[in-house]
Amino acid sequence: MPDAIFENPRLAGVYDAVEGERADLDVYASMVAELGARSVLDIGCGTGTFACMLARRGIAVTGLDPARASLDVARSKPGADAVWWIHGDVTVLPELDVDAAFMTANVAQVFLGDDEWATTLRAARSALRPGGHLVFETRDPSRRAWEEWTPDLSRVSVEVPGVGVIESWHDVTDVADDLVTFRSMTLFHRDGNLIESTSTLRFRSRSEVETSLTAAGLILDEVRDAPDRPGREWVFLSRRPAAG
Repeated sequence: MPDAIFENPRLAGVYDAVEGERADLDVYASMVAELGARSVLDIGCGTGTFACMLARRGIAVTGLDPARASLDVARSKPGADAVWWIHGDVTVLPELDVDAAFMTANVAQVFLGDDEWATTLRAARSALRPGGHLVFETRDPSRRAWEEWTPDLSRVSVEVPGVGVIESWHDVTDVADDLVTFRSMTLFHRDGNLIESTSTLRFRSRSEVETSLTAAGLILDEVRDAPDRPGREWVFLSRRPAAG
């Protein structure tokens, strides 16, 4: 089941406002152009910001997400009518032949088990045309980003039209090896409703990611710095072999 922050309709409705500007998506959009991609699979598309951005630029986009509430928000955005929205995980993907697949933000880290991650990579490979690219980011565990996920450092307050002031913060509840669990709290000031969502992310090492790509039959071309967190995240550019 998706985390409440994505599946709860009230939380999904204010997700974009709480997240703020997504300048990192502009960089990923430029990568679509760099790769010459005309068709894209957005795995874990969430509220559809990236998918709709690409659709408005004439890219054929398939948006996949297991959280129905997030997809409901996505379908209301400009450009949404041009996107093929699919509710579910990679196991429900139909046969595709896209130029590129993307997992932006924390999507690649929500797959906690090795089997689940391997299934995702294999499904992405199958969805790509021969020579197509899979691009995703993941945080460098050595930077210990979770140490900044405290109520004081993560607190955000925004006013959402029609909703009122929203206050949001995070608090880490458990760190077990490479798994980090944290609680997201969202306070709706207008009615005093406080909604909690619990999430877990896996912080794989660079070598683990590289090994998993090879095992899934993908070729790693390059590892770049993440656009929004330089020195703190990696962006992996991989591709399906031109033959096979």
